[in-house]
Amino acid sequence: MPDRPEIVCICGSLRFAEEMRAAYRELTFAGAIVLAPGEAGEVITIEQKALLDALHLRKIDLADRVLVVNPGGYIGESTRREIDYARTAGKSVSFTEAAD
Repeated sequence: MPDRPEIVCICGSLRFAEEMRAAYRELTFAGAIVLAPGEAGEVITIEQKALLDALHLRKIDLADRVLVVNPGGYIGESTRREIDYARTAGKSVSFTEAAD
């Protein structure tokens, strides 16, 4: 057994919040430490969105790998930036479905 569990950061559009929660549960029960996007549950300001985006990049920094939750192959602009960021940082990136 490794010294510590694998750390996985979930990325994806918040329109897929339920699918991300399901991935979170699955990864947790597989023994991973899971980092996921922050959910506001309400309309947020531009400043709050910028804060959440920056915080999510720090979560990617902490992760061993990134899992993109992308039902139907959908990847939005923010998620594409996160994928590029992760790959530039040398992180492994996988997808729940084939990306377009």
